[in-house]
Amino acid sequence: MFFLFFIKIASILSAIVGVTFSIPIGVALYCGEYQVLPGFVIPMLISFLLVTIINITTRKLKYNMTIRQTFFIVATVWIIASLMGSVPLYFSGYFNSYIDAFFESVSGFTTTGSTILSDVDCLPRSINMWRCLTHWLGGMGIVTLTVALLPLLGVGGFQLIKAETTGPEKGKVTARITTTAKVLWIIYTGLTLIEALALKIAGMDFIDALSHAFATLGTGGFSTRSASIGAYNSVAVDIITTVFMFLAGINFSLYFYLISGDFREIKDNSEFKAYILIVVFFILAVTLSLLGTYGSFAKALRYSSFQVVSLISTTGFATADFMEWPAITQFLLFLLFFIGGSSGSTSGGVKVVRWIILGKQVSNETKRMLHPHGVFSIRLNNKPGRKDIVFNVAAFMTVYMILVFITTMVGCLGKLDLYSSLTGALSMVGNVGPGYNLLGPSCNYGFLPGFVKLWYCFAMLAGRLELYTMIIFFLPCYWKK
Repeated sequence: MFFLFFIKIASILSAIVGVTFSIPIGVALYCGEYQVLPGFVIPMLISFLLVTIINITTRKLKYNMTIRQTFFIVATVWIIASLMGSVPLYFSGYFNSYIDAFFESVSGFTTTGSTILSDVDCLPRSINMWRCLTHWLGGMGIVTLTVALLPLLGVGGFQLIKAETTGPEKGKVTARITTTAKVLWIIYTGLTLIEALALKIAGMDFIDALSHAFATLGTGGFSTRSASIGAYNSVAVDIITTVFMFLAGINFSLYFYLISGDFREIKDNSEFKAYILIVVFFILAVTLSLLGTYGSFAKALRYSSFQVVSLISTTGFATADFMEWPAITQFLLFLLFFIGGSSGSTSGGVKVVRWIILGKQVSNETKRMLHPHGVFSIRLNNKPGRKDIVFNVAAFMTVYMILVFITTMVGCLGKLDLYSSLTGALSMVGNVGPGYNLLGPSCNYGFLPGFVKLWYCFAMLAGRLELYTMIIFFLPCYWKK
């Protein structure tokens, strides 16, 4: 019974991905890129055929998932989406192997933004559109999109979204999880269209503007230009992109509260306030460190604000090669690899709220040493936090760093130097995009051995799904009844 239910969900997801192929297909037709059409059209038609046959034969199937089955479905559908997304990339002829195409697809859907390509300017515009669109689909979550479009999943919809969404606190902003998913996707789409329009006004053509809006709101970092956003050399484009990267790093539930007029939820949100303070502090610190490089405060502020917001939101866009900046600047930016954006956003990384919880726990332990009989609790959003939340965060941080260290070791086995391996691991697990040295913003991942690329694919998927959803399959307890 579960197998049939899983096949049904997988076919629906494949069909949804197939529907999104219509966007690059439209671009290909408009630009006369007919050679790439089979790579999009054939898998799209196959997905439509399969979903029709499977749903006709299982239309009366009802099934209540267990927690174990929920993790299996979420992890598997992300892999299926990545495999399907790699098909048009591979058949475009611009990727040396299927592993390269799969790496690019995983990097897209997980919103990591690391590429194996040395020159994206030469790609067909439809392929670049698809690369950026994978960010957008993966940003809010392809399972969340499935739940939003299919009320029939309402029974287990919340379990699915809990297994996919980011942060230690998961909840609904409306009474029904399908309504919550729809609201979040409407807000997400609205912000994307606003940015695309702003970039168009700033001088990009419509295809580039929409592509970069997809990549920005998904906090991915793929660009249609090899030099990323820096290729446009436009103050207006830099400012627009910086603003929307910052907005994409905010918990999207806060936008719902803003629209509904519930300003108290925004005002009391601990993570939102900390996120703003962190961004402001690092922008000022990096700006001051770049005064000698750029000669003026305004120019240093322009480049520092863009790069700081790009890294903390884990977008990974670049307007300059920060490997050429002073060592102290590189150190400040390196710290951002450990932070990430807000929970409930499209950002990757550890998330700001986890650092808040750890900071409050350190404060409580200090107070307990001074007042042994005192009772101290952690408060978030002006409310008492769950008693187990510290253990939850501590366990996550432990698993996170273990995966970073293992991924660093794999990079070293692939002949990377230690610094490149460490920053590459932080980038993969945190879905950041660029690393340092051989994996810096002006470099690519194409030279890596195949086994390193495959492990990086696993690390990106694990990081995007908050580690446990992917790692749980390697635990003996998962396979015991």
